[in-house]
Amino acid sequence: MRKFIIGLRTSIKILALFIVSCIIVLTIVMCIYKPIYSVSLNGEMLGYSKDKAELQSRILEYIETGDGSGNIAFVQIDNMPEYKLCFLKRGIETNDEEIFQKVVSGGKAYYKYYALSLDNEEKLYVSTFEEAEKVVNGLKEKNSDNVDSLSIVEKYVSEKHDLTDVDTAISSLYKEKKVVVPKSSGVKVAKLGSGYKDIGIKLIKPVSATITSRFGSRWGSNHKGTDFGAPTGTSIKAAASGTVTYAGWNSGGFGYLVIISHGNGVQTYYAHCSSILTKVGASVSQGQVIAKVGNTGRSFGSHLHFEVRVNDVAYNPENYL
Repeated sequence: MRKFIIGLRTSIKILALFIVSCIIVLTIVMCIYKPIYSVSLNGEMLGYSKDKAELQSRILEYIETGDGSGNIAFVQIDNMPEYKLCFLKRGIETNDEEIFQKVVSGGKAYYKYYALSLDNEEKLYVSTFEEAEKVVNGLKEKNSDNVDSLSIVEKYVSEKHDLTDVDTAISSLYKEKKVVVPKSSGVKVAKLGSGYKDIGIKLIKPVSATITSRFGSRWGSNHKGTDFGAPTGTSIKAAASGTVTYAGWNSGGFGYLVIISHGNGVQTYYAHCSSILTKVGASVSQGQVIAKVGNTGRSFGSHLHFEVRVNDVAYNPENYL
């Protein structure tokens, strides 16, 4: 028993001595060396990193957002660095920034743009979808002739494009509508229609005034329109939107006359005007002032003679107002 106790004490002393020795050796090593990560890429040694987690986090963030400049959507880096834990003398410096630059320099940046295309041909680029929508809406407001052929395409490309601001884009893409004016803009003699014919559009009163003469038989002949008595200079409005096909003097008795075509053979006539405020080929909207009431041509007193014609057949305007 005594020998066992003496042996146990000896073993404890040896173990304690071993542990103390290990601590002393480890302390000496830690004073001379420090744990660090060696970094390599495709087998090439790049250097040493003091913080593997921080370096890798920077690289991943760069892949997702690039350097924050331009319209970089993401960066493609095919090969990622490899890390190995090692011990180096404390005098050796780490080079995290240099490693980061070498890794990202091999990446390929992809840019995000919104292309404005006409008939599938990319014309210019803007930064955001909101800007692209503003361009399209701006062209619609200006009634650009090409707006129906315009499309917005989201693009991810490796080449950098020049960006265009909204106002410049609208100005660059705008195309004036070509107004087709009939070769014959003269005034034809209308036949008198009867009953109601659906013209497919709604009309408004061209002038706020009292009716002084109605459509139909009058003084032994046919009156092909409705007369509105109003003082000279009263505004005359377009009864519906359309294209002006006649705007000038008519020697056939209408005096100063405006004719608006509304499509499908439908026309409205505004006669005996004192002045005309539009021109042939102009697109007018419903309610737009196009002329002033007058007493020109074969007229007896200041009034507006208003006609509704379908393929040169006159119908009673009161059926449509």
